[in-house]
Amino acid sequence: MIGQRKLFGRPPIRQRALAAAVAATMFLSSLAAAQDITELKESAMDLVDQRAKLVQEMVDSIFSFAEPGFQEFETSAYITNILEENGFEIVQGIAGIPTAWTATWKNGDGGPKIGLGSDIDGLLGLSQIPGQPTIEPLVRGAPGHGEGHNSGMPAMVAAALSVKELMLEHDIEGELMLWPGVAEELLATKAFFVRDGIFDDVDANIFTHVSRSLSTSWGPSGGNGMVSVEYSFEGSTSHAAGAPWAGRSALDAVEIMNISWNMRREHLPLTQRSHYVITNGGGQPNIVPGEASVWYFFRDTTFEGIRNLFEIGNTISEAAAMASGTEVTRRVLGYAAPQHGNRPMAEAAHKNFMIVGHPKWSEDDIAFANAIKRETTTSFVPYMNRGTDEDEELLATDIEPLRDPLPPGSARGGGSDDIGDIMWNVPTITIRYPSNVPYTTGHHVTAAMAMATPIAHKGAVAGAKAVALTTLDLLTDPSLVAAARDYFENEQLQGMSYDPVLTEDDMPGIHLNKEIMDQMRPLMREFYYDPSRYDSYLEQLGIEYPPQ
Repeated sequence: MIGQRKLFGRPPIRQRALAAAVAATMFLSSLAAAQDITELKESAMDLVDQRAKLVQEMVDSIFSFAEPGFQEFETSAYITNILEENGFEIVQGIAGIPTAWTATWKNGDGGPKIGLGSDIDGLLGLSQIPGQPTIEPLVRGAPGHGEGHNSGMPAMVAAALSVKELMLEHDIEGELMLWPGVAEELLATKAFFVRDGIFDDVDANIFTHVSRSLSTSWGPSGGNGMVSVEYSFEGSTSHAAGAPWAGRSALDAVEIMNISWNMRREHLPLTQRSHYVITNGGGQPNIVPGEASVWYFFRDTTFEGIRNLFEIGNTISEAAAMASGTEVTRRVLGYAAPQHGNRPMAEAAHKNFMIVGHPKWSEDDIAFANAIKRETTTSFVPYMNRGTDEDEELLATDIEPLRDPLPPGSARGGGSDDIGDIMWNVPTITIRYPSNVPYTTGHHVTAAMAMATPIAHKGAVAGAKAVALTTLDLLTDPSLVAAARDYFENEQLQGMSYDPVLTEDDMPGIHLNKEIMDQMRPLMREFYYDPSRYDSYLEQLGIEYPPQ
């Protein structure tokens, strides 16, 4: 027993002294590293602040381009020109998508490769004069940034350029890869990015999205994944009055499918969301339509649920074709996997939010936010149960707690974002930043009102700081990258696998929105922002901020 005490008990004094010295050295080294990263982060925030004017110009310019999915030509050219001028290598047309690209920059031969992405597309029919709290289109019928995607890539560019400067100054090895979320509103590209290997050598990925505050989350998001599919029916034409019996109406098939789907909804899970538009209903009433198409979004919270809805839709489409004497084909236009954020990365980002803090909102910012609330009280539900106190603080001032996953089985579905596809292939988080007025409704003109104002500019700068600090953590702390990978492989992927409803034969729908932009772009071009002549887009448009 005495021998065992000598062997397994406390070590001799000499060994204890050596261990204490090693521990002290490690502590001092750790303390120095902590001081170094603190100083690096302070420098990063200063560098982002120095680029606040660039952020404002980018936010306003992309807002003025207002390009919908697959038509982001002006937007992509503008962003890639800035990155190329700053030493990034540009690869255009990735995954067969003309407006998609990567911009990479590398320092040294080691270090992790960090992806930095954000969406860039606008929404059809949501043109809005910025800085106006009432609904007033800039170009009637034109697209607009009614979700705020004009602010994300400016934040990413400012973060990347600031981090790049520090990497050079402090000899930090690693690689940065910026990429755009093209046609996110159509949920139509990120699965193709993954399929074509764009993220195969990326160690960690940070995504950003406009929101009401600085926030992030880990684990399942509770939102829905989705498949986008268009069903096209082919029948035969005939005179609708003279010989209707000779025709086989493709529009009848579309209507049968829609009626059948709506009846089936009663027997679908509460988590599902499904909606459709008729993209081709025929030519004129006195001709039996020989061709007709309907476009569906099928959403659910799990891979299995999405695939199940897809198969039900396929079966109903075939039944509708049989009932109408027509034939049906289908085309998958996009896919979005359910989202799952990386826990170690989310925890690191949340600590950085506490360092960055929210922007200091001016009295004008607060007045404008309250003007939107006042003018839109009866327009949509989120404001209906809120007070009318003019002093109410709409703009966020407190950092939200780190969002934990919802308890199993409690998710009830909702919107989708195809960042989920990347999340299932590389450790990824979404950093949300406060560039919009809280409680405005997404995919609505009210959500465009603030997106070229100081609120959007300040929020994007805050987002850029949060991204820059988290990127520095990943570049300088190998244990964080290792922990992120460990969570991804040993927790996220346990019992799960990436199962997209996408085949090698499916191709991106790059034809979408072309016709509307061929009509609208000439009308919109005269309203493009010119930062060489005007300090802001509001100044160019002659908008008083806030409106009196």
